[in-house]
Amino acid sequence: MSEPVVPVIDLAPWLSGGPAARAATARTVDRALRTAGFLLVTGHGVAPDLRAAIRREARTFFRLDARVKERYAVRVGGRGWLGPGAEANAYAEGGRTPPDLKESLSFAADEPTGDPAVDAEWFLPNTWPAEVPGLRPLVEEYLARMRELSDRLLELLGEALGGGTDFFTRHAAHPTWGFNVNWYPGRDVLGEPEPGQFRIGPHTDFGTVTVLDRQAGRGGLQVYTDERGWEDAPYDPAALTVNIGDLMARWTDGRWRSGRHRVLPPPADVPSEELMSLVYFHECDPGTDVRGVDSHAYLRAQLDAITTE
Repeated sequence: MSEPVVPVIDLAPWLSGGPAARAATARTVDRALRTAGFLLVTGHGVAPDLRAAIRREARTFFRLDARVKERYAVRVGGRGWLGPGAEANAYAEGGRTPPDLKESLSFAADEPTGDPAVDAEWFLPNTWPAEVPGLRPLVEEYLARMRELSDRLLELLGEALGGGTDFFTRHAAHPTWGFNVNWYPGRDVLGEPEPGQFRIGPHTDFGTVTVLDRQAGRGGLQVYTDERGWEDAPYDPAALTVNIGDLMARWTDGRWRSGRHRVLPPPADVPSEELMSLVYFHECDPGTDVRGVDSHAYLRAQLDAITTE
């Protein structure tokens, strides 16, 4: 029986197992990242109650009147609210699709490095909506868990690539990161999608590692492989979905695939389907040279590319 395109990886043998168990985990990861660029990860230690609480608080924000949310409006790459029509991820592939059918609350790295130029672009303070005061402590706790988990994942990826556990982490001592709470309303809110319009259009992520907590739905995540085309991503409520981006694929000289994916439009037969995803993008240190490419010059260019304005 062939291995699934997106395997489930239990981190427990990697974190506390012996050499044989750790090596087996690394081999499975290597095989998976050569095809779809996606993994399902269990044993991650991120409490489901925390994820649920963030969704409850964020839903309160997204349900506010648009005039209130507009106070927090930003462009892609900013810290605040990305409203309807702000982003079209398929633009990064050269497509000209309608805007993505989502709203986002976006946060990013805010721990200054001491370099004024770097801090002014990548380490600014976050914006926290006053209308949902309970959101900040929950998100900050989640971000701490994501940083810890991402470091463990980078160690695993370094070993899977054959470079040792510090192959990537030595370039992530003071990394940038981004965190989006993506809200996907149903058709009862949005109406009929335009032709070719998705909740998120087809694309690959831009950076190193993405850690996603998502919900199952008819209009959910799909992944692409050359062998099988588009198919629904497997779902496990206990797992986090992990995929690698363009910079990680470049770092491996193409050995691993940047995970191409999309989020389907809201389904017509379930017009009230509403989904929310927590998406953490873990990057490397600003200015890291990734096989001749400045990592953050590339990230900035891609963020600009998916901006609709």
